[in-house]
Amino acid sequence: MTDFPAHPGACPSTYPQALTVDDFRRNLARVRQRIEQACVRSGRDPATVRLLPVSKTVDCARVRLSCQAGCRELGENKVQEAYRKWQALSDLPDLRWSVIGHLQTNKAHLVARLAHEFQALDSLRLAEVLERRLQLLGRGLDVFVQVNTSGEASKYGLPPAEVIRFVRELAVYPALRVRGLMTLAVFSPDRARVRQCFVLLRQLREQLCQELAGGAQMTQLSMGMSGDMELAIEEGATVVRVGQAIYGARALPDSHFWPAPASHG
Repeated sequence: MTDFPAHPGACPSTYPQALTVDDFRRNLARVRQRIEQACVRSGRDPATVRLLPVSKTVDCARVRLSCQAGCRELGENKVQEAYRKWQALSDLPDLRWSVIGHLQTNKAHLVARLAHEFQALDSLRLAEVLERRLQLLGRGLDVFVQVNTSGEASKYGLPPAEVIRFVRELAVYPALRVRGLMTLAVFSPDRARVRQCFVLLRQLREQLCQELAGGAQMTQLSMGMSGDMELAIEEGATVVRVGQAIYGARALPDSHFWPAPASHG
């Protein structure tokens, strides 16, 4: 099998398709090895980094194989796709589902029903709708606040300067358990630019812990994907969202999964 990309922005075709349980076991082992090596370099305990496999676009048959290989939580960008898979894999009750992509308020009821975690919270209107739905279901939901650390107009997330005020305002929504922050780094071969996105998110978390009551509970940093997870871990990531290095390269461009905000109502 081909080696992983050597730097952020490397060609995703270097990730071969996993088609068998053994393929998935091998890929998962290699990803965990990368996590461990990055932790060793940065003096961290590998147990402090959670691997979130991202199964977006992967058909249910292959997702099931990945579960047989050891995946027990799955990340999805599009909530309707997550809902279909949640139903199809309902015979695996120990699976935990994380919705990691932009969410419109009219689909919040699906997240409230199926998700254990939502990593893309960036508006009070959405928080209000999620809270109402969760209260009706008698559920709570772990959430991450999404931050646009790269400043790109094509990305969702709050500007860094608005994060502390936003988190403070979330205190009125008890069903939303704010666990930390999430970001998508700039997609670039320039490692310094990528790293700066992760540095900024870590600094924001440190500010939250110092300035907000209960901020010490917001310890999580979800940052880093297949091509840049090492940099993220070196800068403090506690969750890395890995899809292609586990499942194989996707045929569709990232813009299909992270559409420009202007394309949404």
